[in-house]
Amino acid sequence: MNAILATTYFGPVQWYQKLNRFDGVLMEQHEHFLKQTYRNRCIIATTQGLQALTVPVEKTPSNLPEGRLAYSPLPMGEGPGERLIKDVRISNHGKWRKEHWNALLSAYGESPFFEFYEDDIRPFFEDRWEYLLDFNMAITEKMCELLDIHPHIELTSSYQNSLPIGEGWGGADFRTAIHPKHPQEDSDFSPKPYYQVYKERFGFQPNLSILDLLFNMGNEAVLYL
Repeated sequence: MNAILATTYFGPVQWYQKLNRFDGVLMEQHEHFLKQTYRNRCIIATTQGLQALTVPVEKTPSNLPEGRLAYSPLPMGEGPGERLIKDVRISNHGKWRKEHWNALLSAYGESPFFEFYEDDIRPFFEDRWEYLLDFNMAITEKMCELLDIHPHIELTSSYQNSLPIGEGWGGADFRTAIHPKHPQEDSDFSPKPYYQVYKERFGFQPNLSILDLLFNMGNEAVLYL
């Protein structure tokens, strides 16, 4: 069985569960960029409760290199002029990288495994990536390495409204199902409690960023997935 997923920024546990469980994964790169989704945000637990960390993106594409098209046909019924996710540039305005890292340090600095993974995670908060998709794919590769999972991932070659995606592809479409505000029913995902730093204060918080699972559970995170 195979799955198709939208790209994520330190995606939730549910998203990484799909990477671990499906034989193959298609990562969508030809959809229109959707705001307020895991494509450019993650949710972490802090001393004040849940916090969303959002990667700012440029409002309009400019000087796109050859091979990166600014616009596309209407893959999801949206209006004209929408950018493909593969063409979305990360904004360098403000100090979001420092703010995100400080938020993680404050939230998870005392967690059991933060120091163990700190050197692997810190480089993602330096100015190395221009495009959101490239950034997210680099994060995904590193997180899979740290989790010790080995998914077969391919990027989509075009947008299709539904599976199967090409010959031999069949399975589940999670592009819009895994959503921070409007999640769809997923009978294969039933989050079980694990140790969290703020569990006694707020109770168990399900389906947070994979960083929450990794910093709290370490090499046992893969068993949870």
